[in-house]
Amino acid sequence: MLKKTPFYKFMQDNGAKFVDFAGWEMPISFGSIIEEHNQVRNSGGLFDVSHMGRVKFSGRHARRFLERLLTRRISNMKEGQCRYSLVCNEDGNVLDDVLIYKFEDYWMLVVNASNREKLLKHFDDVKGDLVVKIDDQTESTAMVAVQGPKVMEMIGQFSKEVPSLKRYGFCQKNLLILKMTISRTGYTGEDGVEVILGANMANMAVKLLLKDKGDDAAVKPCGLGARDTLRMEAGMPLYGHELDEETNPFEAGLDFAVSLDKDIDEMGEKFIGQEALKKVKAEGLKKTLVGLKIDGKRTPRQGMTVKNGAGELGIVTSGCASPTLGCPIAMAYVKPGTVGAGDKVIVELGSAEIEAEVVALPFYKAEKK
Repeated sequence: MLKKTPFYKFMQDNGAKFVDFAGWEMPISFGSIIEEHNQVRNSGGLFDVSHMGRVKFSGRHARRFLERLLTRRISNMKEGQCRYSLVCNEDGNVLDDVLIYKFEDYWMLVVNASNREKLLKHFDDVKGDLVVKIDDQTESTAMVAVQGPKVMEMIGQFSKEVPSLKRYGFCQKNLLILKMTISRTGYTGEDGVEVILGANMANMAVKLLLKDKGDDAAVKPCGLGARDTLRMEAGMPLYGHELDEETNPFEAGLDFAVSLDKDIDEMGEKFIGQEALKKVKAEGLKKTLVGLKIDGKRTPRQGMTVKNGAGELGIVTSGCASPTLGCPIAMAYVKPGTVGAGDKVIVELGSAEIEAEVVALPFYKAEKK
């Protein structure tokens, strides 16, 4: 039986169409995916992301454990900060991409829904004799993402602190009887927040966030369909597409999330896969991620071959019709040094072929205010 999030009834009452996503019954849309996409780009959208894993780490060796687990240095994080990082295997390939939160006396990881069970087992394997308590809070909590250019203005109506947060900062708020962790993070390319709270408070919170009704409401509920097209335009990788256990962070362009010198600071803790990634840096990449822009209506899909006159270059990892750009776009892994921005390539669509232009990622970047 599929799991249901604490927002399920609210989403159902608001006309959600549900799909199975990683064992959860999740809203794919509430009508038109394109309209929901544009709602986020122009104003604001609310996404139920409670299916994502939320795991708390505490105890004497929690920091050491997380330094060993994560590719990015976390010992210099301050309370109220969160960071994007990766969990790798010994070969330096990606088990998951995650967000790490630093609280006063504990840490929290937000992980992908499809990887939660795999990671929980991995945590136990990594733990060894370290004194660390691992508490999976996924089903006792809820999580929403509220994204769009008008979101911070809306939140400013009931909080002065949240709009003043820096990117990748978070705070804990008590509103009436709601206790929430609010971070200035997201997965759409727009400004906004992600909110974690107790599962029993979910419906009260969503009614507060969606109190305005009608066609001109600043924030409307949106589904995973729009979330996917938004993240593609923003050039953000998705596990199972751009990231997997055959891909390392450098190939995905995620160098910023890897601290190869982690073991030389005063904390002295290497991460799993560090030596393998040092070798990758020294020897060079086998593939690199690029953007493709298509003039036409046919959309490349994952697994399709990319080539040019010299032969096969690589494969498509994600593709969609971009509502913002008005044309199909895709991300693909190609052999390093074979093509650059402005070059033309061919994508094989089964019995047909289409021409695509190589472009820099991201396809879309929100204007800074």
